[in-house]
Amino acid sequence: MKIESIPLAVLSDRSLSVLEAIVEHLHDKKSMSFHEIAVSLNRDDRTIWTCYSRARKKRGKNAR
Repeated sequence: MKIESIPLAVLSDRSLSVLEAIVEHLHDKKSMSFHEIAVSLNRDDRTIWTCYSRARKKRGKNAR
């Protein structure tokens, strides 16, 4: 799956790293799987899961 664009507002939350914010947006809003995100961003699946997990913890939500 190709990533069309990511709104700049996603990056405005400075409590998350850029990668954490992008991964959270793509997973939650665009319904992409961790594997699809990993392929699109040229990263390992485990790295994507870790970023998502950290973002959820920083927001006070349980990681899935």
